Amino acid sequence: MVISVFIVGMLALTMFGCSGEAKKEEKAKERTAKEIVQDMTVEEKVGQMIMPDFRNWKEQGAEKATGFTEMNEEVGSLIEKYHLGGVILFAENVVDTEQTTRLVNGLKKSSKDVPLFVAIDQEGGIVTRLQSGTNLPGNMALGATRSEKNAHQTGEIIGRELHALGINVNFSPVLDVNNNPNNPVIGVRSFSSNEKLVSTLGVQTMKGLQEEKVATTVKHFPGHGDTAVDSHYGLPVVNHSKERLRQVELAPFKKAIENGTDMIMTAHVQFPAFDDTVYKSKKDGEDIIVPATLSKKVLNDLLRQEMNYDGIIVTDALNMKAIADNFGQEEAVIMAINAGVDIALMPASVTSLEEEKNLANVYNAVVEAVEKGEIKEEEIDDSVERILDLKIKRGLYEEKNISEDKKVKNALKVVGNKKHKKQEMKMAQEAVTVVKNEQKTLPLNPKKGEKIVVFTPYDYQGEAVKKTVQNMISEKKIKSVEVDVVPFEKKVFNEEMKRKIDEADYVLTGSYVIQNDPAVNDGVIEDEINEPSAWAVSFPRAAMMYTQKSEKPFVLMSLRNPYDVANFEEAHAVLALYGFKGYSNGRFQQPNISAGIHVIFGEAKPKGKLPVAIPSVTAKGETLYPYGHGIKLK
Repeated sequence: MVISVFIVGMLALTMFGCSGEAKKEEKAKERTAKEIVQDMTVEEKVGQMIMPDFRNWKEQGAEKATGFTEMNEEVGSLIEKYHLGGVILFAENVVDTEQTTRLVNGLKKSSKDVPLFVAIDQEGGIVTRLQSGTNLPGNMALGATRSEKNAHQTGEIIGRELHALGINVNFSPVLDVNNNPNNPVIGVRSFSSNEKLVSTLGVQTMKGLQEEKVATTVKHFPGHGDTAVDSHYGLPVVNHSKERLRQVELAPFKKAIENGTDMIMTAHVQFPAFDDTVYKSKKDGEDIIVPATLSKKVLNDLLRQEMNYDGIIVTDALNMKAIADNFGQEEAVIMAINAGVDIALMPASVTSLEEEKNLANVYNAVVEAVEKGEIKEEEIDDSVERILDLKIKRGLYEEKNISEDKKVKNALKVVGNKKHKKQEMKMAQEAVTVVKNEQKTLPLNPKKGEKIVVFTPYDYQGEAVKKTVQNMISEKKIKSVEVDVVPFEKKVFNEEMKRKIDEADYVLTGSYVIQNDPAVNDGVIEDEINEPSAWAVSFPRAAMMYTQKSEKPFVLMSLRNPYDVANFEEAHAVLALYGFKGYSNGRFQQPNISAGIHVIFGEAKPKGKLPVAIPSVTAKGETLYPYGHGIKLK
């Protein structure tokens, strides 16, 4: 579908003079993306297809690179020189609301002729970049609520905040079906192991974002959920048949296409069922199967032809080791474009003008490949037309010429506001899943002056518990109690820990086992292992066993992937919270732990049901807790 640009160019000129924005409006007035592309040079078109990051920057004369938080002429010159179509931001770039608004505004002003995509990974939950935004409980927590309303509201909140900051592309939502408990990179970033639930909640999140004028990107096509290798560090493979992949992994992407996703991000994952083409790895000379990001059979034959997708295809970061270690920098970008990619994300590291050559090498290699016919110019034209179509559709050409101070004032009202925080807490509380509650352990009802010892992997998680309890005391929701926080990262359970339990009336312990790997021998977890290297499982198990032997109330909180509750079958009370970020820098980094504490003390009603099945650790092949399991508290 060809999209036209309708802009009142003369009005803009009359009101604001010949500003850069007015020039963009006048140039694009009544023109289609196809017409704009026809007037562009090869160099300009190639630039639109490149989206680097400027996470850190070392200005000339500076000693080292630091977080790029303030616009400067050096970065601006690169955006203009290479006609860059977009920039991706990271946490280092978005420190606070005012700073982020001014940085984004400066980035956009550097793009003189074509408006700039400013992108970010603001998934909600454990992957959030904004340091002043509403972080939300995350996708798997939404899966536990089964609520389309919560998913849509999540998209709206994220979209509203990004739009207020000037950020116009979100690399979200994640549509990976997390059906591998040992997945090290997706986990709670996925809604569920059920493809129908992933589809439903993913589409609602997507719609919420789009309603707030933010372009969406579903990821990671064709699916990163059933992998046991993190593509940031290696090259995963999914060995399922075409039939199985179409039924499970591809189903959410099909729904997203039907509902109008703006972009699809590729996975650096091998899918031999769709493409078993072999390449020689530049890393070690070994034969490797071409990953989806570089596969024409996956991106063109499957995604474009079979699934009828005509939106933008963007790569996952090309500096990830799955690509960077096995393919040359320039070769990878050329292969990706020839496979059907429209935007090459982070194809080269650029942290100073001294490193400009890295970007120049990629850019010039693509331009040269077009001129030599190694990349067909009509393919470049199609890609840039898609890019400009989306920039028109999402209103980038129509941005009003509002003063930077007014943009800041508006952003300060929107980003992380009280209403958004209240909504995220409600969602997080609904998501809390009571997996087990023997001996009516929950809810706890401590008496005045009683003591609670809290063991958490990291101090910021314990601080979230302590801060929440203090707030509940000040709000007179619970009686005044003493809270002792003990982080246990790389620690052993010793006599000092036993003494703390002896002195306490209640014990809360957080678990943070990303991949279940306890020492299991003939179906029994070896609790005799008490070494710092085994802390993630051995410490909380030891705390559990000692506390329950002392006949004191013990509550186990799963802080990340819920699969880790299988390591604590003997625990009397178990909750899945789906989010490990705690309290630091004066704010809750996620609402999940706080929501769990409200449930533990009976101040919130949990509605969560497991969005994944929990396999047993000690009885392989058996399910310990089924999909949909969840206990209601009276």
